[in-house]
Amino acid sequence: MRTDRVRILAGLLPFVVVTVVVAFHAKSGAAQKAPTTTYYNHGHIYTNDPAHPWAEALAVSEGKISCIGRMDHVLLDCGGGQEGVETVNLKGQFVMPGFNDAHVHLGGAAADELAVPLTGVPSAEEMQKRVAAAVALHKVGEWITGGGWDHTLWTEKKFPDRQQLDAVAPKNPVILTHISGHVAVANSLALKRAEIDKTTPNPPGGEIEHDTLGEPTGMLKEDAAMSLVKARIPDPAPEVRRKGIELVLENVAKNGITSVQDYSEWADFQAFQQLKEEGKLTVRITEWLPFNLPLNDLQNMRAQGGTQDPWLKTGALKAFTDGAMGSRTAAMLEPYSDDPSTSGILTSDPEKVTAMAIQRDRAGFQLAFHAIGDRANRIALDVFEAVAKANGPRDRRDRIEHAQVVAPMDFSRFAQLHVVASMQPSHQTTDMRWAEERIGRERLVGAYAWATMLKNGVPLAFGTDYDVEPISPFRGLYACVTRERPEGGPKDGWQPQEKISLDDCIRAYTSGSAYAQFEEGKKGELKQGEYADFIVLSNDLTKASPAQFTKTRVLRTVVGGRVVYQEH
Repeated sequence: MRTDRVRILAGLLPFVVVTVVVAFHAKSGAAQKAPTTTYYNHGHIYTNDPAHPWAEALAVSEGKISCIGRMDHVLLDCGGGQEGVETVNLKGQFVMPGFNDAHVHLGGAAADELAVPLTGVPSAEEMQKRVAAAVALHKVGEWITGGGWDHTLWTEKKFPDRQQLDAVAPKNPVILTHISGHVAVANSLALKRAEIDKTTPNPPGGEIEHDTLGEPTGMLKEDAAMSLVKARIPDPAPEVRRKGIELVLENVAKNGITSVQDYSEWADFQAFQQLKEEGKLTVRITEWLPFNLPLNDLQNMRAQGGTQDPWLKTGALKAFTDGAMGSRTAAMLEPYSDDPSTSGILTSDPEKVTAMAIQRDRAGFQLAFHAIGDRANRIALDVFEAVAKANGPRDRRDRIEHAQVVAPMDFSRFAQLHVVASMQPSHQTTDMRWAEERIGRERLVGAYAWATMLKNGVPLAFGTDYDVEPISPFRGLYACVTRERPEGGPKDGWQPQEKISLDDCIRAYTSGSAYAQFEEGKKGELKQGEYADFIVLSNDLTKASPAQFTKTRVLRTVVGGRVVYQEH
């Protein structure tokens, strides 16, 4: 749900056709030269291929699976029994396709690696302590940023304000972003740098919160308001940006992620390009572009970023229709149950978005619309319907990102319009603490409704929304099959009718995510001809209890036949 602004550098770097083989080890960062064929034997291999669900061995050649099946087949028919061949004895370990996270923010996660860490802070006072510690490490006047705070974890459950930040950082501009990425709090100096005062009007699609005297409280809602301050923050030096990205990529590989669908700044994409050119990219990245940019800029970025490279390319256009439910900025059809004064924020004008969507669809772009509330989801569906009517039928696979609260009558429209529901199961785990209070029991029937989506024939693609949630897909699998809190409960799960099977959960995290980016048949299943993207785990997920999912360790991550992470 993060809405980081996208900075387009003065000149986009010419696209470089890279012929190096991207191969490396996450621990060392050094490229590895792979043998012609590597045989992985004696494994317990979950293929995710309905026709052949299990295998014992596989062979990898030129980055793809060249053979898979029973041991005797791989050894006798595919050369695995020849003397001197490269082999890996899996010793009965569980192997499955690598996870394809359908919704991440690598650039935001990289920035957070270098900012004040606020995820899980239990109070505003603890947040103040962490900011004060950061002040001691900064020169007077230097910007201090941070992210991850969540006021719903605090006793009073109230947004912080600028005075609380002023008390510990009077001489440094400070802005701290909420865990959702849809609101932030800034101190007085940051507001002054942004020239925000009591006379500043709300920007379209955003809100500057004011107190009873009309003064800004420091709370900024949605990107339109947050960007007034964030635009004043200097860009990080290239080496600083890269350091954050490298830390994030190590975390991605360690968690068994072999592909991501990412929304970051263009400067982050250029850093990914550099890593790829050096043979140090450890995950396949499809980069979304900002829907609101002029069409000519988008076409130039698509041309320079490419659309075909199996490791790094551009993809869908990301648009925002509303905010987040935790901050009450998700657009609802009716007012919030715990605050009848608001129904959330529509971040874009529907008529304008429709016209832009028709234009961008005509240019061949896939559309991915962020929509949390039931009103926002309906508007996104209306836009997609208008696009199809204006431009005629084609295989669009337009997507709604999150689809968290959907009116019951709108589920069938997803299927009718062939819209992909790109959802993040771990959001349900986080939000169940307050969701009923926010929107009431009646609207929960259409919330986080994975089973209902499947029953209506809607394609599911799963992800994490990293860095809003941790990157671990195992948290998502646990949420998917139990709908319980990490420590357990409620009994039988929260809205248990929406639980789905482990097989369906894994499909949504692998082949479903591949379908959402037009790459089915290339990845997501372990079968001959698909990319050799797979992981070796400490637990057999099909036999382990759900409580063991989050304790599962990734022992090895392989992308394109290259080991990018291995537990030592």
